[in-house]
Amino acid sequence: MLLDFFSSAFVTLLVTMDPVGLAPVFLALTPGASASARRRIALRAVVIAFCVLAGFALVGDWLLRQLGITLPAFRIAGGILLFWIAFEMIFQLRMERKASTAEQALQEHYNDLAAFPLAIPLMAGPGAIAAVLLFSGRAGGDPLRFGVLIGTVALVTAACYLAFRFAEPIDRLLGRTGNLVLTRLLGVVLAALAVQFAIDGVKAVIAG
Repeated sequence: MLLDFFSSAFVTLLVTMDPVGLAPVFLALTPGASASARRRIALRAVVIAFCVLAGFALVGDWLLRQLGITLPAFRIAGGILLFWIAFEMIFQLRMERKASTAEQALQEHYNDLAAFPLAIPLMAGPGAIAAVLLFSGRAGGDPLRFGVLIGTVALVTAACYLAFRFAEPIDRLLGRTGNLVLTRLLGVVLAALAVQFAIDGVKAVIAG
């Protein structure tokens, strides 16, 4: 059903991109920046991330065929990748990696923080790209489902923009403990979705 497709895609992308978890990283990347400068950086980052993910959604199925990769194989591989991201979230390894990426960007004085590391890889990273490719394959050439997928990408990237705009109050509201609890809960949800992707892939291989 279309609603199931949307809800599954939305939850997977929301957990993978983790807008709330990006709020403190955004603050770390933009120390001393004015409110207007932060808005410009946030908007540019979101637009870049949306274009990257929408591009993979549109050409994902074609790309898999060109590479000779079957959809069941990619479901299994994507499920494993998403499970690893969930593992990092549950055991607090992902925030450390995000913080390390932010620190690297600051140390090397990148001029365009919107493109790197905010858009890529923090939003449109391997996990989000894999998720988009998975759902692109599940769309099965249905234009309506493709439209839903693109709309879902737009919705989640918009959530990232809101998280950037309200990064300071979000960071104060959650605090360190709140961030830890939320990240672990979302990690468990993503782990379950990842296992389901792998199970679907295995079932398709057996049936084929």
